[in-house]
Formats: sequence, structure tokens, C-alpha cells
Amino acid sequence: MENKLYYRDAYLRNFSAELIEQKEDETGRKYVTLSQTAFYPTGGGQPSDTGRLNGIEVVDVEEVSGEIRHYIKEELKEGNRIEGAIDWERRFDHMQQHAGQHILSAAFEELYEYKTVSFHLGKDTLTIDLDTENLGTVEAGKVEELANQIILENRPIHTKWVGEDELKQYRLRKELSVSNNIRLVIIPDFDYNGCGGTHPNSTAEVGSLKILGWERQKKLVRVEFVCGQRVLDKLGQKHEVIKELTGLLNSPEQDMGASVNRLLWQKKELEKNIDELKDRLLKYEAADMIVAGKGAIISRVFQNRNIQELQKLGRMLVSDAEDKIFLLASENEEKLQFVFAKGKNAEGNLKEWSKQALSMIDGKGGGNEMLVQGGGRLIPGEEFIRKVTGFIQ
Repeated sequence: MENKLYYRDAYLRNFSAELIEQKEDETGRKYVTLSQTAFYPTGGGQPSDTGRLNGIEVVDVEEVSGEIRHYIKEELKEGNRIEGAIDWERRFDHMQQHAGQHILSAAFEELYEYKTVSFHLGKDTLTIDLDTENLGTVEAGKVEELANQIILENRPIHTKWVGEDELKQYRLRKELSVSNNIRLVIIPDFDYNGCGGTHPNSTAEVGSLKILGWERQKKLVRVEFVCGQRVLDKLGQKHEVIKELTGLLNSPEQDMGASVNRLLWQKKELEKNIDELKDRLLKYEAADMIVAGKGAIISRVFQNRNIQELQKLGRMLVSDAEDKIFLLASENEEKLQFVFAKGKNAEGNLKEWSKQALSMIDGKGGGNEMLVQGGGRLIPGEEFIRKVTGFIQ
């Protein structure tokens, strides 16, 4: 463990080392190994550090078969002593988030005995999966309150290497995944947990913790939250959104919910009025087609009409002209759609006609004896009508 400087001092930002090896992995990514490093590798739900080695960007760090690989954008010059610098803002953010996760998981277990079964530290938020099928708002509120109380109390966060024989002294929150090189992260009288991640020296450095929400995941509950600077970032983002909405709605923040509900109601009323007007328009179109139509089969081509409108128009037509058959086609961007509708006193096999029509446009469709619909590749609507009525008659 001596070459893992992040375990000696999680606050170490710069270090020196010797270049041990420079290679490419099986995917062709360049990496180097060093005599020692302050770069934390991905593990235990925590992403790796990034930073620079002799000015070359380190984009990822992984521990593979006991060696820590620093993946770099460009090749390093051989034989040089290495000067490393980690991205401190990223490192401290991860320290805050990971310590906050320990506190939140311990709070869930202390108050309700909900164990954490997995943890993920993402770019914007964190999640833990709890071994319970339900989580109530009151429960979440009490857990958040306890977690922030522990943060406010500025309790120390200790790390300690122990052997298996020493573990009996501690009330561990979860079973260990290793049997040697055991590292405990301890918040006295609150949480004792085996962990290889980086953490601050006190709970106060976590800053604060906010639960953002939760959802059911099979037989678990996934809780999403943020800690430290991320809480302020989220607050800032939400504040900007609220300011913008306040202007758009011309309403103070406390009345915003009522304003949105009013707009949604108005939108529903408008949509209802639009649907009624569309139906009236379709009735006029149906009457016009019936008056202007000649012969047993009446057809018309439309532009950008969806299949639902064509179906509705077809039903209106045959309800008023029970001895007629109607063929409606619409040219829609890259697709031609059509509807066959037959009055109850008209004769003709719509399904058979539809098969032939679909073969002309390499299309698919379906329906019943009185109304069929389909669609396929785009050809001129008038050409389609002409060909279809040609083989029918």
C-alpha cells in the first residue's frame, strides 16, 4: 500500500514519481505505471481521479492485476522523472460525495434498518439502492435531517487498517468484500464501514446533503441525492429556472403552481375546442365529397393528414352515403397513407383491394370488411388513386 499516496494523504494534490512502464492495453489505450501515485483508481462505486503527468492529461486510472494504470492522452518521454498533479476540484468533490454516502446509508440503517446494497457516484448526482420495497416521504425527511445533523456536528472521519482479528471491536455496517488489507472508514459512534475510497477528515467538510428523489427498482428503492458543492450547484440551477418561469408566467414563486395549473386547464380547453372545430371541418369535407363525387367509388388526395383523421373522415362519409365506397389518400413527408371505407349497402372486397394497393407501395395495413387502412413508400397520390381505381373497376 506504500505506493498508494492517496491512502497516506487524501489531500495530496502534487507528487513526484519514477516512470516504471509505458504500454498500450488490449484496446490500444496508452497507459503508464509509476513507482508511486496520488491518483485514485476507479473502484468501490467511486470514479477515478484525473489530472496531469508532466503536463500530459490523465483521462482515467484503473487498477488491473495489482498495478495502477494511468491512461494518458499522449505518450510520455522515457526516462523522465514524473511530476503528477491531480484535479483537486474533482478529487474533493468525490471525497464530499463518498463521505456523504456513508452518512446517508448509516442514517437509513440507524433509523429504519434499511441496508444499502449498492452505490453509484455519477457526474451530477449519486444513488444508493436500499434493501426495501417502499420508502415514504416522512422517512426520507427524517433520514435527511439526521444526516445533516451528523454533518453539522463536525465529527471526525478516521481511516484505519485492521486485520480480521480486530474486526470484532467494530459494529460494521455491511459485510466486507476482502479478507486482507482491510481499511475501515470510521465516524465515531455512528458508522463503521470497510471502504477503499477517499474521504475528508471531518463530516463538516461534506457541507450538506439533499435527497432529490427515489424510485422503485425491482425489489429495491433507489435514492438519488447530492452532497457538498453539488447541493449549491443544484440550488443555483433550480433558482435560475424559477427566475425564468417567474418572468414567463408573470407570477411570484409562491403562486407558480396555481399559474401552471391554470395554463394546463386552458390548454386542455383549447385542445377540446380545436378537436370540435376539426370535427366540424371534417363534416363539411364529407358533405362536399359526397355532393361532388360521381360513381360508386369516390376518392380524394390530401396533404399531411394523419391516418386517424382519414379514418374519421371515412366513417363520416359512409354514414351519410351508405351505397358508396371511398378511397382517401394522404401524402405525408416520405410516406403515403390511405383509407378504404365502404357503406353498408355498397359492394366490394376492401381487404382484397387493400392487398393490391399495398403491393403497389410496398406497404403494410389492416382493418375489417368496412374500413381498411395502410401506408407505404411515397408516390404521387393521384397516381396511386388512378392505379387503384383502375384495377377495381
